[in-house]
Amino acid sequence: MIEQALDEALAQCRLTRNEFSELLVRLLDYGVICRDESNVETLLYDRFQRCEQLIRDWIAPLGLRLQHDSRFQFIRVYPPGAEVPSMPDQDEPHHGGFRARLSQQEVAAILVLRVEYDKSLREGQVDDQGCVALTLEALELGLRNLLKMSLPDKLAERKQLLKKLRQLRLIQFNGDDNDAGAEALLRVRPTIAQFVSEAALAQLLESEPAVVEAVAEPAVQPAADAQVPVVPSAAPKNSKEDIQRITPASEEHSLFADSQQ
Repeated sequence: MIEQALDEALAQCRLTRNEFSELLVRLLDYGVICRDESNVETLLYDRFQRCEQLIRDWIAPLGLRLQHDSRFQFIRVYPPGAEVPSMPDQDEPHHGGFRARLSQQEVAAILVLRVEYDKSLREGQVDDQGCVALTLEALELGLRNLLKMSLPDKLAERKQLLKKLRQLRLIQFNGDDNDAGAEALLRVRPTIAQFVSEAALAQLLESEPAVVEAVAEPAVQPAADAQVPVVPSAAPKNSKEDIQRITPASEEHSLFADSQQ
């Protein structure tokens, strides 16, 4: 009965099961889709617009909530119990199984990105896509001034930090493997404003650096030791012969990939 209802809904959206499944898995895997990130995410975002209500209905039983910013064209999924901008808090208990375990360095960088974004916003230094240009040198300076911290000295660790921020769709960074120096330019996305709440920002600006805690709540990502429920048990299935995916089969860019190696 569920499959029949799904088929009827997909027919109205002009989507196949495989197209719907790919969109849903990508959204739950990455936790966020930004239309201007890549050709793949452009296609997936446009596909989402054709079946937004169906996606919302599909993830609602899991306690997940979805934020769609049509102005800046991004979609983010929030885990149960997370604070979501412009949405009421959930009363149901939750145990954090969907939540990311960000390192202290990642949390610090995210908080500083939010501060720098707000500063540029007040100064009117925002482009048409709502993004703010920021050098790594400026990020380093912000870390030192606000939190008495610094970027990783090792190039590999610095690249891993930037990769994580990009995976969360908080920045755009198009530098090559050797381009992570002080003059490297980042584009801070407007998603940072929803990722870090106003309360977290106020806490950062009012607290001593030593007591600032990891307060950013990312999109759907399981804890390292949690079982990963990728899709609901009734998720659409297809035979291998029918599947022609546009997303990569590798988990290299996935938020589920182990970043602690």
